[in-house]
Amino acid sequence: MSAGTGLSKISFGNNIPGWATAVSKSPAVIILQEWWGVTDEIKRQAQYLHEQKGYRVLIPDLYKGKLGVDAEEAGHLMGNLDFPQAVEEIKQAAKWLKEQGAPKVGCMGFCMGGALSFLAGQEADVDAIAPFYGTPDPKLAKPEKIKIPVQCHDGEEDSMEGLADPKTVKELIEKVKANGNKDVTLYMYPGEGHGFMNGGQDIHKMMKTGGLPIGSTEAQKTAWGRVFDFFEKNL
Repeated sequence: MSAGTGLSKISFGNNIPGWATAVSKSPAVIILQEWWGVTDEIKRQAQYLHEQKGYRVLIPDLYKGKLGVDAEEAGHLMGNLDFPQAVEEIKQAAKWLKEQGAPKVGCMGFCMGGALSFLAGQEADVDAIAPFYGTPDPKLAKPEKIKIPVQCHDGEEDSMEGLADPKTVKELIEKVKANGNKDVTLYMYPGEGHGFMNGGQDIHKMMKTGGLPIGSTEAQKTAWGRVFDFFEKNL
């Protein structure tokens, strides 16, 4: 997976920083960071989606330039994040992309970004969401408001209790379905733990500080294929 060479620093909405590919009339995808921040890995993932499918991609910098170099620092950054404010910034991201010509906007995210993808699905003007191993605080979650297509991904061995463990993820998905959304899919990945989509050696070193397992390239390839099909259908 190549580095995010097609991404440029931009600002959108109320001077919110981020990284994006060039303006186009293609559908767009907002990609939401893990608890580490806007790492080279999340830039590579955004660039990969752009290169493979031609979507415009935007990564909002929710930490405003801060990065967690280890799991402890990342945990502090996530704990200090104002989630309702982050959702407002995602709403501005979707509005900005559509104003610049994107006919539809999807949203995907990993870990903390997965949780925020669910919140985007209930609050922002996005057309489909693909959350990976993350669910929002029940105090913020309103699954009955998610009426757009959802494709969720989680590792069967995810041990992040209350955030991405299989029980928590399955319960949220069932609540989304129970409120009448018929286009909801959950993919579980046998043998995979939290953060299994990360493929770079730099992010692997960071993951080891939190005892997180390294995902298999097979699972990563399978998940990307599913995401490609999902956004092709819905964007």
